[in-house]
Amino acid sequence: MPTTTSHPPRCAATRRYGAALAATASLLLPLMTAAPAHADNPADGKGAPKTPPARMSTVGGELLGRPGPQVRRGPGAPELPRDLSGRSWLVADAESGAILAANNAHWRLPPASTLKMLFADTVLPKLPRTKTHKVLPSDLEGMGAGSSAVGIKEGSSYSVHDLWLGVFLRSGNDAVRVLSAMNGGVDRTVADMQAHADDLQARDTHVVSPDGYDAEGQVSSAYDLTLFARSGLQKADFREYCATVSAQFPAEEKPGKQRESFGIVNTNRLLTGEGMPNGEPYKGMAGVKNGSTTNAGNTFTGVAQHDGRKLLVTVMNPEKAELYQVYKETRALLDWGFEAAGHVEPVGVLVAPKGMTDKPGGKDGTQATDRAQASVTGSGSGMWTAVGITGGALVLLAGAGFVVHRRHPLPDRVRRRR
Repeated sequence: MPTTTSHPPRCAATRRYGAALAATASLLLPLMTAAPAHADNPADGKGAPKTPPARMSTVGGELLGRPGPQVRRGPGAPELPRDLSGRSWLVADAESGAILAANNAHWRLPPASTLKMLFADTVLPKLPRTKTHKVLPSDLEGMGAGSSAVGIKEGSSYSVHDLWLGVFLRSGNDAVRVLSAMNGGVDRTVADMQAHADDLQARDTHVVSPDGYDAEGQVSSAYDLTLFARSGLQKADFREYCATVSAQFPAEEKPGKQRESFGIVNTNRLLTGEGMPNGEPYKGMAGVKNGSTTNAGNTFTGVAQHDGRKLLVTVMNPEKAELYQVYKETRALLDWGFEAAGHVEPVGVLVAPKGMTDKPGGKDGTQATDRAQASVTGSGSGMWTAVGITGGALVLLAGAGFVVHRRHPLPDRVRRRR
């Protein structure tokens, strides 16, 4: 089997890739079959289920409902990386939505803090980043024992911008709770998140807690988490926060004293390089979110760009207990995906939200999803894309909704100093 590297060979097989997408259109039916969202083989509190169900949702393609690895290799395609242990994983083109390979894509599993992608995608547009909030004791009620926190203090004021840095960089459940309070409370926020998941056609997801902390019945899937990342990356602020490596966070306000700040660093190790080979970040990495809880194990969704191609990879709960295993498997799948693109036929597709398609003027995403997904063979106008920051400055987009220019690059890593 060919070995993979952190900087895989680039493929220039665009026409062959488009032809592969067209050839696989027949596999994308039925696209809208889904079962009620509950944990498959419910966890016992000591970890995630060990065995995938025999049948899963077929949203996005029939092959995605089958257990085990799904890949359709053509001539010149590398084999999948050896020793992948993630219970569920998925590799997708961030622009076209084509799924290059997947393993138990619709297995409903505890998501941990990767669910914060849905939280951010739902709540971030509602709160102006300059708005400030003085934290009340009630704002922090209900946080789970041992929750990750950025260090928010009752009685101190924080801007929405600061709070989102706490969510994305430190996975702060305290920041999630304060933002939820600003959004009308935890119950309201959970309902908003579930409604947004439904709009995104993320039918494996059941939201119980806005921060992803283990809760009975709270599940998602590699497929749905990838939908959340792809949707979030349409938003400039989301792209900025998830690509930020380090920042200064406000310390507690004390009467009569100048307010200080302290440094925070992103916990996405493929973005920072911490604990990775030679201490180097993954080339082209631009987010998105990691997580870890007792029931979920380690979870991660990442997005990266090489020479204009943008890939999303989600890995849920590797069985191997090695340190940083979720990042190692994500890196291996990214390497594989960049090398395999143009040499594999997609096994499925990331569906459009309800009422949306990948092209301007398309039909409703629910009523004509198969036709919408067949449109990924188009030649470059109006595809979804994970666009973002170039040289640390925001790339501003013209237009609205999910229709964006496909040639914008992903974010470079953003380093904040205040």
